[in-house]
This record gives sequence, structure tokens and C-alpha cells, in this order.
Amino acid sequence: MPHVLHSVRLLGVGVLGVTLLSGCVANNPAASHTALTVDSSATNCAVSANEAPAGSIRFSVTNSGDQVTEFYLLADDGRRIVGEAENIGPGLSRDLVVQLDAGRYFTACKPGMAGDGVGKAEFTATKTDAAATVDVERAAQIDSANSDYAVYVSDQIDQLVTGTDSFAAAYMNGDDDTARSLYAKTRVHWERVETIAESFGDLDPKLDLREADLEEGQDWTGWHAIEKDLWPAEAEAGFEAYSADKRRALTEQLVADTQTLHTKVQGLSFTLSQQTNGAIGLLDEVATGKVTGEEETWSHTDLWDFQANVDGARVLYDGVRRLLLQTDPDLAASLDTEFASLQTLLDAQRVGDGFKLYTDLTPAEIRALADQVNALGEPLNQLTAALVL
Repeated sequence: MPHVLHSVRLLGVGVLGVTLLSGCVANNPAASHTALTVDSSATNCAVSANEAPAGSIRFSVTNSGDQVTEFYLLADDGRRIVGEAENIGPGLSRDLVVQLDAGRYFTACKPGMAGDGVGKAEFTATKTDAAATVDVERAAQIDSANSDYAVYVSDQIDQLVTGTDSFAAAYMNGDDDTARSLYAKTRVHWERVETIAESFGDLDPKLDLREADLEEGQDWTGWHAIEKDLWPAEAEAGFEAYSADKRRALTEQLVADTQTLHTKVQGLSFTLSQQTNGAIGLLDEVATGKVTGEEETWSHTDLWDFQANVDGARVLYDGVRRLLLQTDPDLAASLDTEFASLQTLLDAQRVGDGFKLYTDLTPAEIRALADQVNALGEPLNQLTAALVL
């Protein structure tokens, strides 16, 4: 589910210096860091300091407003996202842990999780002469985790391209039954690496924007625009099926944008904090869209997306689990338990090689899933701090 804010997440190594951890990892896992506080209100985003030494920084964000909010650390252009803490309810707090190179950044909050945000202010990571010691074995483990995840992302996007080509051909040729059968099965490859796909500018809204998130004058393309046409009985009264020309335009755009995504992920690299924050971000996607049934408005295939987001988060966690066992075995045990419990609930909703439609779930089943997402989210939100600080 794309964010309305027109920003780019910084996920690749070398894009505005998000520090690569391998080769410069402190022997002490609880290395020193800077702790800052953020008060996100309805009108402001007050950070306790506008600068901190480069390195590990923890932003503890408290929502003093009356809407769910988000906190962003932006690059020096004020647009690209270096890190974010999402889905912070009124009266609640959440941490964002990042590792920064020296440089100029911006902070901002977004009450209501829509619009341009409030309280945008400059933030500086200052140069430091502190030297980090190197744990060679740990650095090698981090390199391996980063490399393995890059392979996983590439494989998922390869499968997304293949599936999209088949889906688009069926839809453009008017074979709606085949297109409907391929819709959810193909989208899982997107959802497993959704936070990575969001890193490439306007590709995310082009491919995955929901109708409810359209801004005035914005073109609507991508999966959900086609979804509405494939399930017209679920659309609003008076909905008119798309013309052949519109179908052709949507499918050609979908295929082209997916191919662009495929090109962009080639050679992509990751850091440890990007992996752990990616896992957190994927579970946020579940909490804010899939478990509420808001993602797949007409097909109601939200549980396919739900499972795919969990798959992606689990792959990221499994990649760093050996490291976590060295620093916080209790947290690893908690994550093992909560991931397994969530998977048990999802497995109970399986039908054949897929899932029940979201509209077939009972209120009790939805509540159980939502409660377990929250139960997993609590320890998962501690993962970055446990490995980076």
C-alpha cells in the first residue's frame, strides 16, 4: 500500500550515506548511541535536538495528538526517506533507530498519515572522530545476511515480472476469469518485498495506489485500477466497465512499470538496519491495510497480501536471527513464538492453494488476526535497536 507522501525511501547502499555496517561493527553490541525524543502533535514535530553525532541514533517518537501519526527522517533534498516510524496511535510512543553518515537531513511528522506533514525541520549528523572496533566474524554474518536478502528481492521481482506478463495478457485479451485467477497469486511477489518497491520514487503509486488515496488530478494506474474493472459487481452503483483502449493502456503501463522495477533492483545492496526496519515496515503494511480489509477493495484477496507481507518480514527476520541470538536471545524467542502464532492463524484461513475472501471472515477471526499482528509488532519493533545499538 503506497504512502500518499511523495517521497523516496533510501534503501540502497551509497544513496545519501546510510552507513553500511559490515566492516565497521563494534565488538560491543550495545555500543553508544544518541537518544533523542520527538513530540508529534496535531501541528508540530518537535525533536529534542537538531543535531547529533553521526552513527547510531534513536528517535523516540511520542504522539501527543489525536490522530495516528508517522515520523520521517528525510534526506538533504527534503523528499527521500532515510527512515520512518509509522502507525503511532494517540498517546503511544515508538522508536526509530538509524545509522547515519555525517550530513544534512530533515525531520517531519504526518498526523493522520496523509498530506504533506507538519513541523519539517533541518537535522544535522555531525562528524565524529570516534573509532569503531571491528568484529570480523559478526561483520561476515552481516554481509551474508545482506547478500542473501538481495538475492531474495531479485528472485521475487523476477517472478513478479513473469506473473505480470501473464496477468496483463489475459486481461487485455478479455479473459477475465484467467486474469482474476492470476491477480492475487502474482501480487504476492510484490507484497513480499513491498518496502523495497517503495524505494523508487513514483513507481509505487503507479503500480499499487488505491482509489481511496488518489489526489485531485492524479492518474490512476496499476493493479488496483485493474482490480476494480475485474470485479465490477463489487464496485459502486453505475460503474462502467473499461473500454478496450483503457484496458490496453493500463496493461501496457503495468508491464512497463514492472519492468522498470525489475531493472532498478538489479545490484541493489542493503545494510543491517535497512533489513530490520524493512521487516518492521512490512508488518506495518499488514496492520494498516491488510488486516483491515482496505487493500483489496473489490477482490477481497487481502489475506494473500497479508501472508505475503508476513513472508517478507519472516525472511528478513530469519536472515538476522543468528545475530539476534548473540545479542538478545530472549527477543529471538519471543519473535519465534509470535511469528509462529500468527502463521497458525493464517493457516486456519487457507482454502486450497489460497485463502478465504476477507469478506468471509467473522468479526472474531478478524479480531484474532489483528491482536496477533499487534503481539508480533511489539517485539519486532525492538529488532533494530537490539542489533544496531
